[in-house]
Amino acid sequence: MKRLALLPASLLLASVLLAPPAAAKDQLHLYNWNNYIAPETVKRFEDSCKCEVVQTYYSDNEELLAKLAAGAKGYDILVPTSNVIQALIKGGQLKPIDKTQLPNLKNIDAVYLNTPFDPDNKYSVPYAMSLTVIGYNDQKIKELGLPTDTWAVVFEPKYLEKIKGRVTVLDSSSELFAAALKYLGYSANDVDEAHWKQAADLIKKAKPYWAAFNASSYIKELTVGNIWLVHGYSNDIFQANLDAQAAKRPFHILHGLPKEGAVLAVDNMVIHKDAPRPDLALKFINFMLEGKNSAELTNLIGSGNPNTDALKYIKPEILKNPAIFPDKAMASKLEQLKDLTTAQRRVRNRMWTEIKAGR
Repeated sequence: MKRLALLPASLLLASVLLAPPAAAKDQLHLYNWNNYIAPETVKRFEDSCKCEVVQTYYSDNEELLAKLAAGAKGYDILVPTSNVIQALIKGGQLKPIDKTQLPNLKNIDAVYLNTPFDPDNKYSVPYAMSLTVIGYNDQKIKELGLPTDTWAVVFEPKYLEKIKGRVTVLDSSSELFAAALKYLGYSANDVDEAHWKQAADLIKKAKPYWAAFNASSYIKELTVGNIWLVHGYSNDIFQANLDAQAAKRPFHILHGLPKEGAVLAVDNMVIHKDAPRPDLALKFINFMLEGKNSAELTNLIGSGNPNTDALKYIKPEILKNPAIFPDKAMASKLEQLKDLTTAQRRVRNRMWTEIKAGR
């Protein structure tokens, strides 16, 4: 009797051991810039796909490239800047996109499609944009009577001596050389080594007046009033002003648009070649191409937006901001950075090392 009584229990145990494990929740792995998607947008996508979005962050494109070059896997979607897409394609890191799964691609302004970075958008879909411009403390800069419509305020000692130690520039050779080249009257993508030398000399002359090369904490430094002027990204400057107003600071952080021109960065959604869930990746891309979802990013961080359907959902004061939605005159002076060859990168890196080392 005892043995018979145990039999059902043993059968039950066997059925438990042999049964397939409970299905894990579907996950989409997003490798993105920090603070580059609205939390409510993520939640809405998770609800719609009955999945979980797992986010990992990087602070610049070089970090993204280095991590992938080292063999990092497990990501479904990456959000690189246009010029980096060329390197990712050459390195065989991306999966071609099935555009038949993206009916909302029609919402993207045609001017941002079929570019030299990725002809016919075989691998990429535009996500958001930013300009690299001047950010400044309106109270301090007005008191000092400094111009905010020219890169001269970042590079010329006659201006910098009034704000010495209160200025930061991006810790990015490509961005800083681009600003210097534009100020000197050249293209941001000029590859003449003699012109690079002029730009390097200009940077070295200004460097003693700068507080730091800073690509991360300058938002906070602007917000608390430690730094009065920066060479930075338009969405970061927008964020610094939001933070300053939330903290009831007696000043605003405003954008300055250099008359010489500036860099336009278009960030794109791409699918990694080894994406665990390319099906979810396509659903996410199409979801982010919906006007309302795309607009939430602009309203959150002040990013420019290539999505025409998003415009009706964007706050009017943001639509009127020329550093986020530049007019035709400013747009004509904007350039997207192009990727350098290995030889060019070697020369630029040597110059950058000399600049940072103070030689």
